[in-house]
Amino acid sequence: MASSQTPLSRSWPSALSDLELARLSGRGDRAASEELVRRAAGVVGKLLRRMGAGDALADDITQDAMVTALGAVTSYRGEAAFATWAMKIAARLYLKRRRKEARYELMAEPVDPEISGPSEEASSALRLDLTRALARLSAPERLCVSLCHGAGLTHDEIALSLSIPLGTVKSHVTRGLKKLRTLMIVEPAPAPGGGSDADE
Repeated sequence: MASSQTPLSRSWPSALSDLELARLSGRGDRAASEELVRRAAGVVGKLLRRMGAGDALADDITQDAMVTALGAVTSYRGEAAFATWAMKIAARLYLKRRRKEARYELMAEPVDPEISGPSEEASSALRLDLTRALARLSAPERLCVSLCHGAGLTHDEIALSLSIPLGTVKSHVTRGLKKLRTLMIVEPAPAPGGGSDADE
């Protein structure tokens, strides 16, 4: 028998809030679940790649995170976007996958790449491009900054997840943010009407 669902009814999920969708998803509504995944999967995958995951691993963990998030959707309270909530789940799954490797990287002596400031060429290429700027950080700095300011984990949560000292996490985050500020210098916008006479 053909489905009685009309084209209009198929478009309704996009008009609902994340919390409304989550409540429907918790009751088994497939369309609501699909809309939540559509809203969250892209940003989750982007976060994982910024944390250092390759494309295949990022796709794999994104899928696992979506399954986990939908399985626990009744605990979602709408205090943040569903995508933000799913990013925390994905970050924890990523840490679980590579805890030993990440702990080794984070506990190693920091080796700073030569980032005293962007060259003119690098400045124009990296300015306001967070993904490329993060790639210039060391692996421990990129991981800690992404976990803290991307996934929203606290320093304590990161230290506990990786079984490393709290001070080590804070150090990597501080160094990483300092380098990002150097890499992502924003040139002041030209004043309105500030063109030269030759431009007129």
